[in-house]
Amino acid sequence: MTTKHTRNVLFLCTGNSARSILSEAILNRLGEGRFKAFSAGSKPVGRVNPGALELLHELGYSTEGLRSKSWDEFARPDAPTMDYVITVCNNAAGETCPAWPGHPATEHWDIEDPAGVGDSNEERRAAFETANATLDGRIRGFVDRVAS
Repeated sequence: MTTKHTRNVLFLCTGNSARSILSEAILNRLGEGRFKAFSAGSKPVGRVNPGALELLHELGYSTEGLRSKSWDEFARPDAPTMDYVITVCNNAAGETCPAWPGHPATEHWDIEDPAGVGDSNEERRAAFETANATLDGRIRGFVDRVAS
Protein backbone atom coordinates (compact mmCIF):
# COMPACT_ATOMS: atom_id res chain seq x y z
CA MET A 1 0.00 0.00 0.00
CA THR A 2 1.41 3.37 -1.04
CA THR A 3 0.89 6.33 1.22
CA LYS A 4 0.88 9.75 -0.29
CA HIS A 5 1.69 12.81 1.72
CA THR A 6 1.56 16.44 0.85
CA ARG A 7 5.06 17.74 0.16
CA ASN A 8 5.90 21.06 1.80
CA VAL A 9 7.95 23.48 -0.29
CA LEU A 10 9.48 26.74 0.95
CA PHE A 11 10.41 29.37 -1.64
CA LEU A 12 13.03 31.84 -0.44
CA CYS A 13 14.03 35.26 -1.65
CA THR A 14 15.59 38.19 0.12
CA GLY A 15 12.57 40.53 0.38
CA ASN A 16 9.73 37.99 0.06
CA SER A 17 7.65 40.46 -1.92
CA ALA A 18 7.60 39.20 -5.53
CA ARG A 19 9.35 36.06 -6.86
CA SER A 20 8.86 33.87 -3.80
CA ILE A 21 5.27 35.10 -3.45
CA LEU A 22 4.53 34.29 -7.11
CA SER A 23 6.08 30.85 -6.59
CA GLU A 24 3.95 30.16 -3.52
CA ALA A 25 0.73 31.02 -5.38
CA ILE A 26 1.68 29.06 -8.51
CA LEU A 27 2.66 25.86 -6.70
CA ASN A 28 -0.37 25.96 -4.43
CA ARG A 29 -2.54 25.94 -7.55
CA LEU A 30 -0.53 23.55 -9.73
CA GLY A 31 0.23 21.18 -6.85
CA GLU A 32 -3.45 20.27 -6.56
CA GLY A 33 -3.08 19.19 -2.93
CA ARG A 34 0.07 17.17 -3.58
CA PHE A 35 2.16 20.17 -2.53
CA LYS A 36 1.76 22.94 0.04
CA ALA A 37 3.86 25.99 -0.81
CA PHE A 38 5.17 28.63 1.55
CA SER A 39 7.41 31.65 0.99
CA ALA A 40 9.73 33.72 3.13
CA GLY A 41 12.64 36.11 2.98
CA SER A 42 15.95 36.62 4.71
CA LYS A 43 15.19 40.35 4.99
CA PRO A 44 11.44 40.62 4.31
CA VAL A 45 10.21 44.02 3.20
CA GLY A 46 6.97 43.58 5.14
CA ARG A 47 4.55 43.86 2.22
CA VAL A 48 3.78 41.99 -0.96
CA ASN A 49 4.68 43.93 -4.10
CA PRO A 50 1.50 45.38 -5.62
CA GLY A 51 2.66 44.27 -9.08
CA ALA A 52 2.76 40.65 -7.90
CA LEU A 53 -0.70 40.88 -6.35
CA GLU A 54 -2.16 42.57 -9.43
CA LEU A 55 -0.81 39.91 -11.78
CA LEU A 56 -1.92 37.04 -9.54
CA HIS A 57 -5.44 38.51 -9.30
CA GLU A 58 -5.66 38.92 -13.07
CA LEU A 59 -4.53 35.32 -13.61
CA GLY A 60 -7.10 34.00 -11.16
CA TYR A 61 -4.70 32.89 -8.42
CA SER A 62 -5.70 32.98 -4.79
CA THR A 63 -3.79 35.61 -2.85
CA GLU A 64 -5.38 34.73 0.46
CA GLY A 65 -2.78 34.49 3.18
CA LEU A 66 0.09 35.82 1.07
CA ARG A 67 2.32 38.06 3.16
CA SER A 68 5.95 39.08 3.39
CA LYS A 69 7.56 37.19 6.26
CA SER A 70 10.91 36.13 7.66
CA TRP A 71 12.42 32.74 7.02
CA ASP A 72 12.89 32.52 10.79
CA GLU A 73 9.21 31.47 11.00
CA PHE A 74 10.10 28.25 9.22
CA ALA A 75 13.20 27.44 11.26
CA ARG A 76 11.29 27.13 14.54
CA PRO A 77 10.59 23.69 16.00
CA ASP A 78 6.81 24.17 15.60
CA ALA A 79 7.07 25.12 11.90
CA PRO A 80 5.87 22.76 9.16
CA THR A 81 8.62 20.36 8.12
CA MET A 82 9.80 21.19 4.63
CA ASP A 83 10.52 18.57 2.01
CA TYR A 84 12.11 21.13 -0.34
CA VAL A 85 13.59 24.60 0.04
CA ILE A 86 14.03 26.51 -3.21
CA THR A 87 15.82 29.84 -3.45
CA VAL A 88 14.60 32.02 -6.32
CA CYS A 89 17.19 34.78 -6.12
CA ASN A 90 20.97 34.83 -6.05
CA ASN A 91 21.12 36.96 -2.91
CA ALA A 92 19.17 34.46 -0.80
CA ALA A 93 21.12 31.57 -2.32
CA GLY A 94 24.37 33.13 -1.16
CA GLU A 95 23.25 33.75 2.41
CA THR A 96 23.66 31.39 5.31
CA CYS A 97 20.23 29.84 5.75
CA PRO A 98 18.83 28.63 9.04
CA ALA A 99 19.00 24.93 9.84
CA TRP A 100 15.71 23.63 8.49
CA PRO A 101 13.97 20.96 10.55
CA GLY A 102 13.86 17.68 8.65
CA HIS A 103 16.86 18.48 6.40
CA PRO A 104 14.92 19.20 3.19
CA ALA A 105 16.31 18.89 -0.32
CA THR A 106 17.43 22.25 -1.69
CA GLU A 107 17.43 23.81 -5.15
CA HIS A 108 18.33 27.20 -6.58
CA TRP A 109 16.52 28.93 -9.43
CA ASP A 110 18.02 32.23 -10.59
CA ILE A 111 14.99 34.40 -11.45
CA GLU A 112 15.41 38.08 -12.27
CA ASP A 113 13.71 40.36 -9.75
CA PRO A 114 10.70 42.00 -11.40
CA ALA A 115 10.38 44.46 -8.52
CA GLY A 116 13.60 46.20 -9.51
CA VAL A 117 13.02 46.45 -13.26
CA GLY A 118 11.82 49.33 -15.39
CA ASP A 119 10.92 52.96 -15.12
CA SER A 120 7.42 52.71 -16.55
CA ASN A 121 4.35 50.71 -15.58
CA GLU A 122 4.62 48.83 -18.88
CA GLU A 123 8.22 47.79 -18.22
CA ARG A 124 7.41 46.71 -14.67
CA ARG A 125 4.36 44.78 -15.85
CA ALA A 126 6.43 43.02 -18.53
CA ALA A 127 9.04 42.10 -15.91
CA PHE A 128 6.38 40.56 -13.65
CA GLU A 129 4.89 38.65 -16.57
CA THR A 130 8.33 37.31 -17.53
CA ALA A 131 9.14 36.26 -13.95
CA ASN A 132 5.74 34.62 -13.60
CA ALA A 133 6.09 32.71 -16.89
CA THR A 134 9.59 31.53 -15.95
CA LEU A 135 8.45 30.42 -12.50
CA ASP A 136 5.38 28.72 -13.94
CA GLY A 137 7.57 26.66 -16.27
CA ARG A 138 10.06 25.76 -13.53
CA ILE A 139 7.29 24.82 -11.12
CA ARG A 140 5.50 22.67 -13.72
CA GLY A 141 8.76 20.80 -14.31
CA PHE A 142 9.32 20.46 -10.57
CA VAL A 143 5.81 19.06 -10.03
CA ASP A 144 6.23 16.59 -12.91
CA ARG A 145 9.62 15.46 -11.63
CA VAL A 146 8.77 15.19 -7.94
CA ALA A 147 5.17 14.01 -8.07
CA SER A 148 5.81 11.12 -10.45
